[in-house]
Amino acid sequence: MAHIEPPDHHYLSAAIGWLELGNPVEAGEELARIAPALLDHPDVLEVRWSVCAASGSWDAAFAVADTLARVAPERSSGWVHRAYAARRRPGGGLPQAWELLRPAYEKFPQVWLIPYNLACYAAQFGHEDEAWQWLLKAAKSKGDKASLKAMAEKDEDLKALRERLAAW
Repeated sequence: MAHIEPPDHHYLSAAIGWLELGNPVEAGEELARIAPALLDHPDVLEVRWSVCAASGSWDAAFAVADTLARVAPERSSGWVHRAYAARRRPGGGLPQAWELLRPAYEKFPQVWLIPYNLACYAAQFGHEDEAWQWLLKAAKSKGDKASLKAMAEKDEDLKALRERLAAW
C-alpha cells in the first residue's frame, strides 16, 4: 500500500491527535480533508473506525471495518474491529460477532486479542469451559499471563470466570 504523503499525512496525524484528546468530531473533520483517493487506505480506515467507534456509530464502524478487512486482510485489526462493531450495531449481536471473528483465529493465532474476545463471547453465551480455553490461548499468545489476568478480572464479559481467574 502506498505511503500517505503530506498534506494528507498531516490530516491523518491531526485526526489521531483529536482522538487522543477525546474529540471524535474534530478527528472526523480532519479525516474529511484527506483526498478521496486515500479514503480506503488501511491507515485511514483504522482512524475512521476509531472515529465511528468513539461516536457510537456502530453501523458505520462495521462498514469501515468490513472495508478494512477486505482491502487489508493481513491486518488483524480489521477482523477484530468488524466483530466488535457487529456486536454493538443494531441488528448485530454476539452470534454475528462470533461468526465474524472465529475464522480470524486460524489466520492470526499469534494475536492474543482474538482469542481473548472469543473468550468473552463464549462466556456471554454461557459456555464457560470453552471461554476458559480461549482465555488460555490468549495468555499463551500474549506471553504475559499477569497482565491478561488483571484485564480479564475487570472484564464484565468474563464475570462467569472470576473463580477460575482467582485460582489461576
